[in-house]
Amino acid sequence: MNITRKTFDEVMFQCYKPMNMVVAKAHGAKVTDTEGKEYIDFTSGIAVNCLGHTPKGVQKVVKKQVGELIHCSNVFTNVRTLELAKKLTKKTGYDRVFFVNSGAEANEAALKLARRAAFNDFGADKNEIISFNNSFHGRTLFSVSVGGQDKYSDGFGPKPAAITHLPFNDLKAFEKAVSDKTCAVIVEPVQGEGGIVPADKKFLEGLRSACTKHHAMLIFDEIQTGIGRTGTFFCYEQTGVKPDAVTFAKGIASGLPLGGVLTYDNFAKHFSLGTHGSTFGGNPLACAVGSYIVDTVGDRDFLDEVKAKGQSLVKAIEKLNQKYKLFKEIRGKGLLIGCVLVDGLKGKSGELMQCCFKHGLLTLVAGHDVLRIAPPLNLKDKAKAQGLLLLEQALEDFAKTVRAETKAAVKDTKSKAADKKTSVKSTAASSASAKNSKPTASSKKPAEKMTSAKKAPAKNAKASGQKSPAKKSTVSKK
Repeated sequence: MNITRKTFDEVMFQCYKPMNMVVAKAHGAKVTDTEGKEYIDFTSGIAVNCLGHTPKGVQKVVKKQVGELIHCSNVFTNVRTLELAKKLTKKTGYDRVFFVNSGAEANEAALKLARRAAFNDFGADKNEIISFNNSFHGRTLFSVSVGGQDKYSDGFGPKPAAITHLPFNDLKAFEKAVSDKTCAVIVEPVQGEGGIVPADKKFLEGLRSACTKHHAMLIFDEIQTGIGRTGTFFCYEQTGVKPDAVTFAKGIASGLPLGGVLTYDNFAKHFSLGTHGSTFGGNPLACAVGSYIVDTVGDRDFLDEVKAKGQSLVKAIEKLNQKYKLFKEIRGKGLLIGCVLVDGLKGKSGELMQCCFKHGLLTLVAGHDVLRIAPPLNLKDKAKAQGLLLLEQALEDFAKTVRAETKAAVKDTKSKAADKKTSVKSTAASSASAKNSKPTASSKKPAEKMTSAKKAPAKNAKASGQKSPAKKSTVSKK
């Protein structure tokens, strides 16, 4: 079977626009396409492949587990699912976990739980959910409506009600909006799709205080920031604020579909028998890998290395930026890094990503103005050096392109200005000429008499049946 990039356009839904290549294989931070071209991957499958591609430890766990049990549904329970649940609750101090398959499902479950708990404890009127502008919480109708970006939620009919969006990191606006009708507040400790924007410590402390006061569930969406990505197992550990529930997915199973919600008994009890469910959630194969990831990534020395690698990578990018001056800020936490384009390059993050791809470096965007970098948490020095070399090549190329575009734009602007100036002069000259050539009242009368005089013979000639050139003569003189 002949498979090319064109095959995607022929058989797949067109809600994605993949790069112009087809991945054939990958290991660590190296990706190889079907044409044999190699790339350095600074995306980790959007922060999913936390140990890089096809790590040997994960391969070993998968090979063992597929020979024992792959799936059995939640009509039954199994050893691997329960092992992972015990490890997560012990590591975090939460009481219970609910397993799902993705980040959107995890947020959907947490939001449903918040409304159910409020309904049971306080009644139907306590149903408002507060979220923040530019946030992203998934693609189900509920989770995408809670996310603070209309471009993702518009056009799908009526949206779920009682959802309020507020400015991110604006504590005053939040304090005015939160009330006893609020059942949940959901926030990313670092906004991912919104531009790799960390939440202020005081902002998060204010959310925690208000949620406690108003008996609302504080949910931290750690789909992207969790599982070691920011240098601690969960990002909330760096904030001094512990949410009532934390959602996770992406890196928890190193590429296998797995996610979940961690919370306390006083909330978890409201998901009683039959109130929620998932056929595939917490399947033994994914959970076996999840247990391996918790043991590996959750190690203190490993997490300290993530912080160190992140700081080193940021310094290296800042050094490149001193030369090319394309970014006004490099921000983020751990190995979740956002390179913010200068104001003059707003809207061009996609072009820069394509330029990186051209040079063999795989990167991401976080909105229209931010290049996102999320390499494997165990990024090797050699891969890091190769990636930075490719990034420099891309930045140099991009800078030249931008300068050329700017030069062309300036030239075009000057040309248009010159054309406009010439047009104005021409119009003015024409107006002056017309004004000077306009006949006066005294000169107009003799002309009229002459015309009248010329017309008389023509009339007489017509009467005698002779042809007269008078009309032609009169026109030519005019």
